[in-house]
Amino acid sequence: MKKAIESTDPDIMASLPALRRAAQAAHKLAKATGTPMYVLQRGRVVDINPVGRKRTSGRIRKNNGRKAI
Repeated sequence: MKKAIESTDPDIMASLPALRRAAQAAHKLAKATGTPMYVLQRGRVVDINPVGRKRTSGRIRKNNGRKAI
């Protein structure tokens, strides 16, 4: 179901393809790093990243005396 963009403003017309490219880049990054990627599907927030994630204890880990974020 594609809707035609009724605006003649070039910024508005280019926004949908830009959002799609950003979503594709975010999905690629999430897959490469094993982090979750949340999207809204049928009114629910779901993680669509197929890569398994490592569980962490939730503690702050130290790296050379500095806190890792």
